[in-house]
Amino acid sequence: MKYNKLPNSALEVSRICLGTMTWGKQNTEAEGHAQMDYAFAQGVNFFDTAELYAIPKEKETQGSTETIIGNWFKKSGNREEIVLASKIAGPSKFNEHSIREEGFTKTAFEDALHGSLKRLQTDYIDLYQLHWPDRTTNCFGHRDYVHNADENWKDNIQEILQILEGFIKQGKLRYIGLSNEVPWGVMRFLEENKFNGLPRISTVQNPYNLLNRTYEIGLAEISMRENVGLLPYSPLGFGRLTDKYIEKNGLEDARIVLFPEMSRYNGKQSLEATQKYYDLAKQNNMSLATLALAFINAQPFVTSNIIGATKMDQLKENIESISVELSEEILSEINEIHNAIPNPAP
Repeated sequence: MKYNKLPNSALEVSRICLGTMTWGKQNTEAEGHAQMDYAFAQGVNFFDTAELYAIPKEKETQGSTETIIGNWFKKSGNREEIVLASKIAGPSKFNEHSIREEGFTKTAFEDALHGSLKRLQTDYIDLYQLHWPDRTTNCFGHRDYVHNADENWKDNIQEILQILEGFIKQGKLRYIGLSNEVPWGVMRFLEENKFNGLPRISTVQNPYNLLNRTYEIGLAEISMRENVGLLPYSPLGFGRLTDKYIEKNGLEDARIVLFPEMSRYNGKQSLEATQKYYDLAKQNNMSLATLALAFINAQPFVTSNIIGATKMDQLKENIESISVELSEEILSEINEIHNAIPNPAP
């Protein structure tokens, strides 16, 4: 395994992060524990979860993933060896079953954090992230920003950081991050650190893969100049960037088949680009998944690549991608495809 420093921290994290969102929905607790056992044995010391998980979200399974992780900590005794990341769900516009009604208020943070700590059977979370912005912006599949003049959101970012600072002082949180954010939001949080001395964000967790490289448009520069690491999620585009869809093998329990509402990667241009990336992978004697993950692992603004799998063979392949280095020629060919079909899945 290879490791990076979690930005603005003393923590070393594996460059492969174990994503957990299928545990409690597509995966049983025993399967989740087997994945953690295997990943930990391979040197993966960074796990990412959220109070909202399992995904797709349902009232009946909300919080189940954290419970599965907490039971593993109790059974294995490995809590101190793991850098643990979780998230507060945020406003109800992305949370139809209403974990809570309010957005990022002090009451909401108290409820979210203490619920997570209890399920995770731990006293602290290493990296606590805001799952999505409180305000209206262009995340979750919306490429362009349309301003809502009737929006009643008032800038509460200073207040959010003051609340999080209190939890840091109590020892319940160590570092903080964002998720599904855009350049304005990231810089606004950094402003409060620079000018008011409030806690500094370490990371942004956004979608990033061969079909969606929109992070590079504005946020990659912020990552490099401000030392804010990207934790890319959906590095395989809900599994679209794997061999099985093109080879028509093992699709009966594939995520995009089981959950057609996750149609973000099903568009015509996404399919065209995927075929080109698949052909490139095969020309170089590797799987499409390995090509896709190795590309992400090579990016200097990426702190750790959040991989997720429902089967052990997928997990093994994904972790092994850390040992694959793409040649300049392959990277150039990837960029040629990207230039011809840029960001087909926002």
